[in-house]
Amino acid sequence: MTKRLLIVVAILLVTVSFLALPVDTVAKTIQEFEAEVSKYTQELENKKANLAKNDQEVEEIMKKIASIENQIKETEAEIERLQKEIEDSEKEIEKKSEESKNIISYYQIANGENSYLEYAFGANDITDMIYRLSIVEQLTEYNDKVMRELEELIKRNQEAQKELNAKTEELKALKVNLKKEQARIEADSAQIKESMPSIEEQIKSAQSSVKYYKSLGCGASEDIQACEYRVSQSSSSGSLPSVGFFSRPMENGYLVRGMTGGHLGYDLSSNDKAIAIYPIAEGSVHAIYTDSCTSEYWCRSMGYSCNGNAKIVVIKHNYNGKYIYSSYVHLRSYGNINVGSIVNKNTIIGYMGTSGCSSGSHLHLEISSCHWKNGGCSYSAYTGRLINPGSLIKFPSSWSNR
Repeated sequence: MTKRLLIVVAILLVTVSFLALPVDTVAKTIQEFEAEVSKYTQELENKKANLAKNDQEVEEIMKKIASIENQIKETEAEIERLQKEIEDSEKEIEKKSEESKNIISYYQIANGENSYLEYAFGANDITDMIYRLSIVEQLTEYNDKVMRELEELIKRNQEAQKELNAKTEELKALKVNLKKEQARIEADSAQIKESMPSIEEQIKSAQSSVKYYKSLGCGASEDIQACEYRVSQSSSSGSLPSVGFFSRPMENGYLVRGMTGGHLGYDLSSNDKAIAIYPIAEGSVHAIYTDSCTSEYWCRSMGYSCNGNAKIVVIKHNYNGKYIYSSYVHLRSYGNINVGSIVNKNTIIGYMGTSGCSSGSHLHLEISSCHWKNGGCSYSAYTGRLINPGSLIKFPSSWSNR
C-alpha cells in the first residue's frame, strides 16, 4: 500500500512540475535557436529577393498600364478626329448637293425650261446641241463624282472608327488584366500585417536574441524561456508580477476588426482619437520601438497612408507561470515608461494614434506566447504563436469601462 502511495505521489509531483513550467513546450535552447536564426535568415533573404522581384514586376506592369492609358487617350482622340471628319463630310455632301442643284436650276431657269432634255434639244444646231449635252453630262458626272467621294470618305472613316473602338476596348481589357496581375503580385508581397518589421530588422533582431540569451547566462542546451524566467525570478528587482485577469486597453471604445482575413490582432478605436492606452494586465515593458513602415507600395496598395513609422510598445506578462507578450501599435506618443519598467493596468503606456501604415486613428493589439524582439522566437514563429485577444478579454461592439 505504501509503495503504491509513493508511486502516486511521484506521478503527481512530475505532473505538477510540468504544469508549473513557465515556458511553452515549443520553446528552444540557444543551440536550437541559433540554428533557427541561420534558417530564418536565409528564408528572409530569399523573401527579400522575392519582394524585390515583385517590386520590379509591379514597376514594369505600372509602366505598361501607363503606356496603355496613353494609347487609349491617343485612340480616343483619333476617334474624335474621325467623328469630326465624318460630320464635316456629311456637311460637305449637303453643300455640294445644294451647289449642284443650284447650278442645274440655274441652267433650267436661264433657258426657261423645266428639264435637261428640253435644254439640250433647244439647241440651234448640232454643235450647240453637243455643247449643251456636254454641259449636262459634266454637271451630272461632277455631282455623282463628288457624292461618291464624300460617301466613300464617310465609309472609310466609319470603318476606321469601328476599328479604333475595338482597339480601345481591347486596350481597356488589357489594362484590367494588368491591374489584376498587379493586385496579385502586391497581395503576394503584402498580407495584412500592420506591425510587420522589415527584413533587415528581423535578421538583426534574430541575431541579437542569441546574444541576449547568452548574456543572461543561459546554457547552450537550456530552454531559453525557462532561463529567462529563472533569471527574472532571481533578479534583485524582484520577479515579474503574476497576472490576475485581463482588461481592455482603453477606458471607452469600440471594436473595429478582429482576427479575420490574415489580420494578426484586434483593431480598436474610440470617439476620443487620442485616448490613453493602458496595459491589458500587469507586467514589464519588454520593448519600445518603431516599425519599418515607410511608403512601400504594399502599404499604399491597401489604401493606407504611411505617415511615419508606427510607434509600438510591447508588455511582457507572467500568466499562469508562462510569459505572454502584448503589443500596442500605431500609438501617437509614448507614456512615461522605459524598457524594464514594471507597469500595472493603470499605467499609461501611450496614446492612441495613426502612426505607421494605418487607415485612421486606432489601436492594433497583438498578443503572442513569444516575441521576435528578445522574446524567444523568430518573427515567423511569433506570427505562428499569436493568441486571439478575444480569448483573454471580452470585447463587445462598444464599451464605456475597462
